[in-house]
Formats: sequence, C-alpha cells, structure tokens
Amino acid sequence: MPSASSDSAPSVGNMLIDERFTVVAAKFFAMFRRRRQGGGGLAVYLHGAPVLDIWAGWADGDRRWHADTLALSYSTGKGVAATVVHRLAERGVLDYDAPVATYWPEFAAQGKDAITVRDVLNHRAGLQRTRGLLDDPADLLDHDAVAAAIAASAPDPLRLRASGYHGLTFGTIVAEIAQRATGRAFTELVRTELAEPLGDNDFYFGVPQQQRHRLAKLSPRLGVARVPFDRMIAPFASLRMVHAARGAVYDGWADMTLGDQPYDAMMPGWNGVFTARALAEMYGAIANDGTVGHRRLLRPETTRLIARMPPNGRFDYVLGAAPHFALGYHRGIVGTKLTRQALGHFGIGGSGGIAMPGIGLSVAFVTNHLGNHAMSLGDARLPVLAALAQRAALGVEDTGGLPDSLDVAVG
Repeated sequence: MPSASSDSAPSVGNMLIDERFTVVAAKFFAMFRRRRQGGGGLAVYLHGAPVLDIWAGWADGDRRWHADTLALSYSTGKGVAATVVHRLAERGVLDYDAPVATYWPEFAAQGKDAITVRDVLNHRAGLQRTRGLLDDPADLLDHDAVAAAIAASAPDPLRLRASGYHGLTFGTIVAEIAQRATGRAFTELVRTELAEPLGDNDFYFGVPQQQRHRLAKLSPRLGVARVPFDRMIAPFASLRMVHAARGAVYDGWADMTLGDQPYDAMMPGWNGVFTARALAEMYGAIANDGTVGHRRLLRPETTRLIARMPPNGRFDYVLGAAPHFALGYHRGIVGTKLTRQALGHFGIGGSGGIAMPGIGLSVAFVTNHLGNHAMSLGDARLPVLAALAQRAALGVEDTGGLPDSLDVAVG
C-alpha cells in the first residue's frame, strides 16, 4: 500500500490487492492525493478472477469515494451496449449482416436499406450527425425522438470510404435495434443480458433516483486549455474534417453532461454510469473465453470474433485518427501504443475498460476528474494503468518509462 497523509490515505474497507499488482495499485493511489484531483475506482481481472479492486479520492467535496461509488463514464458505455448486442447475436436474435431495416423498418428511409447491424457496430452507418438533427437540442435526451430522427435521416456518403465515429448517436441506434428485435426496453436488456449473468447490477443508462446518492460529481467542464470543446472547433467548421466532427456534437452538449439531466436519459452512446468493478467483470469475461468466475457471459466463439481487431486502415473521418473500430469496440491503448492485442472502449474524461484476450486480463477505470490540466477530454491514466497491469500479469519487472500524461480522447 503506498504511503499517504491521513487526509489522502484510502479507506481500505473491502479493497482487494493481489501482491503481484501492488505497483499498479501504488500508481493508482498516487493519482488521487489531493482533493482537486477528484477520485476514482480501478478494477483488474486476470483469468476470470479479480486481482485488484480499489478506490481513492473524493466523490464530491468532502464525500470520499467508496466501493459502490458510480461515475458517468461517457463513451465507455458504447462497449457495454455492444456486449448486449453480442449476447443477442449468439442466440440468433440478431444477425450482424442483416440490414438494420429487418428489425427497424423505418430505418430504410433515405437510402439506408442496405446498412447492416455490422455497419452500425463499426461506425460505418454515416449517421453521426446530431447538429440540426432535432429542432430543440433538449430533445436529444429523448430516445424515441432521436431514434425517429435518425431513421428519417440520409447517411453521410463518406461512410463508404471510412468509419465516422458516431459519438452521440451510436448508443441510440444500437439500443433501438435491440429493442425492435426483442420487443423489450433496452434498460431491461442491460439487466437481463449483463447485470444478471455477471451478478453485478452496476450498469446504468439512466440512473434510478434511489441510486443517485452513489454518484460522483464530475468536473471540470469539457474542453482543451479551458476552452469549451464546441466553442473551440466552431471557427474551423468550414474545414471538411472539422465540419464532420462539429456535426457530431451540438452547442452546449458539454454543459449538459455535467448537470443532472443525463441521469434521467437513456443514451448508451454517452451517458453510461458504472463502477470499475462492473466494467472489469464484463471485459474480464471477454478476455477469458466468455467466463468470469463461475459465470458465463459469452460463448468462446463470440469472444474470438470480438477479439479480431482489424489491420491498419484509413483515419476515421470524424475523429481524424485511426482507433480501428470493430463490432462496437476499438483497439485498446496500452501505455503509448494502440495495439491489436487489446480492445475495449474509452470515454471522454479518462474512464474506460480494456480486455487483453491473449493474456486473460481486463482493466477498468472510472473517475470524476475529467482529463488533466491541459485537456479534460482525455488523458493517459487508463493506458498507463493498463500497461502496468499487463506487465504485472506477464511477470515483467517494471522498469519505468511510462508517461505521466498522454492525451487520449475517443469519446
């Protein structure tokens, strides 16, 4: 356990620290020594068993982070939503290569009849735009209104050339497909397809009132060098790549995500709320042939399909980067490398989950302190912790060399 002052020392409670992973724990605790650094949770599973389950810092003002503290984790939820789809697909409820319109007939409008479920999972549907999608941006919190507007929209023709990250719309499309295919609410599917098989209820897209006392308060406002993201990119909107990125968000979305409104909505693309423990269990199953502990989440053949990350390809035309999306996840960033040996999903602000199927390892991190002093959109905390966990799992002695800060922003 790292040394710390009485003000910053973690309350051990029911924490778990496998001695092989003490270096990882020490690095994590060092991230939350001061109140202004907020707080967070970290969980690691190896071969389906927990080896780290720790937390530190402050959830809000004088309220410490506890074992059950929840954090809004933005696009981390995309990987969770995708896992629900894989559960349905392996039972034949969904077919990856079926047109979306097979389940959602209205989706065929405006030439979208050939877009498949696989296209959606790979961010190749060309439906990333939210700016102007609805007359009132507040309606973007209404799942039914957003789904109807997307169904009536024309796809971006750039989708035929590369992926275009569906930052705010991915979860809406995935959830609507799942709802249409099953006739059940997506929140119910999250419960039956994830929470119950894993024995962990802490997967939320819309947090019930009785659970909101567990929420950590987020800070600071999303931006770069304290300039709000949407304001920062507005002057460059005429540039083709920036135009695509700006169209995928709308003015004021960053402010909205720091308020109470997201907790009432069901938007699996960006308002997922989790504990690190829940995420690590889910990715632990993906990394371990579908099982975690004595519970089976997915079949081995499904996890092998998920683990087939694509080769290097074109830059995503929204992100201007190449995260290489595949079936709802992207390549994992471990240390300073984007690697085919890891997959998962990061969220804006730094939270996320990673699976490393080759070594049976999963790492999940959630926090209420968004990014670092230069950029709140993302940072290197999860990649650094993942690299240290990877070394520990492989029995490699840590020799340093990992950065303290690296800008990482996927969603």
